[in-house]
Amino acid sequence: MPLALFALAISAFGIGTTEFIINGLLPDLATDFDVTIPVAGLLVSGYALGVAVGGPPLTMLGGRLSRKTMLLSLMVLFVVGNLLSALAPTYGVLMVGRFLAAFAHGAYFGVGSVVAADLVAPQKRASAIALMFTGLTLANVLGVPLGTWIGQAFGWRATFWVVVGIGVVGFAGVLALVPRQPRPSGGGVLRELAAFRTAGVWLALAMTVFGFAPVFAIITFISPIMTGVGGFSPGAVPVVMAVFGVGLVAGNLIGGRLADRAIMPSIYGSVALLTLLAVMVALVAGNQVAFVVAITLFGVAAFATVPPLQTRVLDTAAGAPTLASAANIGAFNLGNAIGSFAAGLTIDAGLGYTAPAWTAALLGVVGLGVAGVAGAQARRRLVPA
Repeated sequence: MPLALFALAISAFGIGTTEFIINGLLPDLATDFDVTIPVAGLLVSGYALGVAVGGPPLTMLGGRLSRKTMLLSLMVLFVVGNLLSALAPTYGVLMVGRFLAAFAHGAYFGVGSVVAADLVAPQKRASAIALMFTGLTLANVLGVPLGTWIGQAFGWRATFWVVVGIGVVGFAGVLALVPRQPRPSGGGVLRELAAFRTAGVWLALAMTVFGFAPVFAIITFISPIMTGVGGFSPGAVPVVMAVFGVGLVAGNLIGGRLADRAIMPSIYGSVALLTLLAVMVALVAGNQVAFVVAITLFGVAAFATVPPLQTRVLDTAAGAPTLASAANIGAFNLGNAIGSFAAGLTIDAGLGYTAPAWTAALLGVVGLGVAGVAGAQARRRLVPA
């Protein structure tokens, strides 16, 4: 694989760390800003919505830039957002910092997916995208547990300062290793927007929203689930998050290989497994050993969905992949927002900390239904599955 893919993965590592780190810091943030756990959880939903609404417009605005220049500009925005988060005096300012970083996230993975796919042979596209996303999954193995430990030992602001440093390293990696590609040619914004006239693109985006929503329904509240139901100590949270991250890395690589063989079957299988494992998490939350096994397998299923879902939208919008790819990153994060918000509502309703897992299972059923519709539509139009 080209070295440029590893450069993309470095920045993905920083972006993944800032996305997921809030999950391990929720109790500290809630205490510091004097808000409830569900309100602190809105920092996850807010970030996800920032990705969903910010990625496509930024991608269109950067359409006149080379893809490398666009990636570098997005890393600058990412660093600025995390600087603001590190210095935030209030909950509202922290939310603004999260929004800025989220805007960079959506466009970065959208453009980066297209760059990664263009660097390899057509039959290796899903694996190349998976390699870039490995940075995101490694953030859960290394970045999030380390960031959680730093936040618990030195305060949550220290964690954001570390993320700023990672962002600077990511910028340097892209600058040094990603080849300069010509500015995308063609019909510009109008050509990119034309891709959204087809039902296949919208169904692909809907599959992403509901196929991935179960992940954040559980992961947003993993800390209170562990300490409030499983009886884990707060110090065990980073360790379990690291084990969960190992599952993400494995699932991402497995999903890439399976998607290179057959995209739709890999989507059906990964979303179905994710749904079943959400039920398992709910049932074994009170048993520490069983919970660790279940959450690790849940991580495998979670990121096994990513390469096929991202590749699917590139296939359905083959004539204008950049904007559709960014929109799909937004769809992932819209799913994140829906999952975390719905799970927070169940906690507020007094249903307990296992309720997010049942919410995840319900969202997974919806995701399977959408995938079934998308598969049927593809067969009617003879779109390769």
